[in-house]
Amino acid sequence: IASEIEALTKDCASYTEKLERIKSATNHVTPEEKEKVCREQQLYSREWRRRKRMASDLLDAILEGYPKSKKEFFEEVGIETDEDHGVVLPAT
Repeated sequence: IASEIEALTKDCASYTEKLERIKSATNHVTPEEKEKVCREQQLYSREWRRRKRMASDLLDAILEGYPKSKKEFFEEVGIETDEDHGVVLPAT
């Protein structure tokens, strides 16, 4: 039992030391990495907006001569929108 207590005490000390190192490191991400991720996020947001706008324009063109409402058309065809799932574009 004494050897187990000693082993667990060593483990605890090593985990405490590791935790202190993690807490003391204030910047885990370099500014370059952060900038790269921000640029990629902006690119993907722009692409999402562009594709959403293109799809909306296409569906509006289809619905010009369609006798039913937009909601009925979406249900009939099986289209799911971002709004149906509560998805919003991230703020830039």
